[in-house]
Amino acid sequence: MNLFQQAFLLGNHYLYQQAKSRFLFRASAQQAHEMLLTLLTRADDNTALLRLAEWVNQTAYSKREVSIGGVTLDYPFIVAAGLVKGLGFADENAGMAAVRDNVNIIPGWRSLPALVGPVEFGSFTRFPRLGNPGEVLWRDVPAMSLQNRIGLKNPGALAAAAFLGMHKAELPAQFGINIAVSPGVDDPEQSAREVCESLSAFIEQGVVPTWFTLNVSCPNTEDDPQGNQTEQGTYTLCAAVITHLRAAGVDVPLWVKVSPGLSAAQYAILMRVFQQTGVRAVMATNTLPRPAPDQPQVMAGMSGLRLHQASMTALAHLKSAQIQQAASVDLVGCGGLMDGTTYRDFQTFNIDVIQYWSALVYRGPLAAPLIEREFHAGYELQPTALHRSGSASD
Repeated sequence: MNLFQQAFLLGNHYLYQQAKSRFLFRASAQQAHEMLLTLLTRADDNTALLRLAEWVNQTAYSKREVSIGGVTLDYPFIVAAGLVKGLGFADENAGMAAVRDNVNIIPGWRSLPALVGPVEFGSFTRFPRLGNPGEVLWRDVPAMSLQNRIGLKNPGALAAAAFLGMHKAELPAQFGINIAVSPGVDDPEQSAREVCESLSAFIEQGVVPTWFTLNVSCPNTEDDPQGNQTEQGTYTLCAAVITHLRAAGVDVPLWVKVSPGLSAAQYAILMRVFQQTGVRAVMATNTLPRPAPDQPQVMAGMSGLRLHQASMTALAHLKSAQIQQAASVDLVGCGGLMDGTTYRDFQTFNIDVIQYWSALVYRGPLAAPLIEREFHAGYELQPTALHRSGSASD
């Protein structure tokens, strides 16, 4: 990283911290998120803003190719699913009507990748979801964490595929698509059928991502099926998806995102299933269920530093299973990437490719190159001590 890049990063970091304290964090987390979506919507169709985003990316980011899960990425940090996933609709007719009316139903699909590089779109479910009503997003500022119970709000696979298909010439060079199992469906065969129908929607529109991710847990809904991460349930889903992709003649690897908090034996079983079915990478982990701030009787998913230790534990179990089984399933980190030290934690398990989201909120839009700089400089943020002391997971 040259001196100009360093000065550019530090200057932008300073400006973001000023904006965060004086403006962004004076709004609630949900209000700030809605403002971001409005900005992304406008930027997606604004040539000047898109060119600015591309220039910032070229100035702040250094291309660093890395091979993982059957693909070669230009950059090892991926914005996690959940940010660029779109509007919610009551039914498919409403979603498709919005597409026909040229509504941008997936804010950020164009502008965010232009700024930060690889992004995973979704999660998309077979049918649209409005998500949970009321306040659904909170900050835990001392722990540099977020908590949400958005509830898989998304336009549904058919509308999302139709929208992206209309714009496939402008899609980024590298992106993922995350498909979630339908909450409330306990029949593994039905879940597998609906996931395959979702895949078909994108394939038929010519929207072929760099990788597909199968999200087998839905921690921010009240009707998360419990059988998707059992041996038989996971096998049924993964085998159906791999078979479907091969039958469609689509050479796109499948990654799977799993929950934190499973036992070592469960992670070992999942690793064996992934190896048997042809899954190329496992992503650990999804958010950590914790009582919602306003409704302690319901769960809301925790990300950021409060997820970090649980993610590290899951990755330790998966790494052990990977070695013991000589599995050719790569590991992708996700959970609490916030600074150079947390990045080093992932690399303890030889994991270089990591997904992030909370860092965008607390560190700014150039979080990824900042983290790389801190990693090489041996710099550590003060709040990182939270996850080391154990209080972050209480």
